[in-house]
Amino acid sequence: MLETMSRDTPVEIPIDGILDLHAFNPREVKDLVMTYIEECARRGIPSIRLIHGKGRGTLKRIVHELLKKNPHVLSFEDADSGAGGWGATVARIKVGSDHMAGSS
Repeated sequence: MLETMSRDTPVEIPIDGILDLHAFNPREVKDLVMTYIEECARRGIPSIRLIHGKGRGTLKRIVHELLKKNPHVLSFEDADSGAGGWGATVARIKVGSDHMAGSS
């Protein structure tokens, strides 16, 4: 489980390829998403779904910018309609230790 701080209370997040960002402050999203992607890659999870919601699109733009810059991300797109549509993003990631930053 990935742990992060939200309002001074630790939150355990299951590493299962689905990350719902609704409960997090936008300031927490950058570190959370980057760490989550790295952990999924390390665990061999090749596809992840990041649920950012529809709203005004601010969180979606942040997520897409992070995905564009992340070396683990092979591609990403809006989820299909059954998985959240444009309120979620699905990313394919490189898996395995040879793709991990700082690995020997």
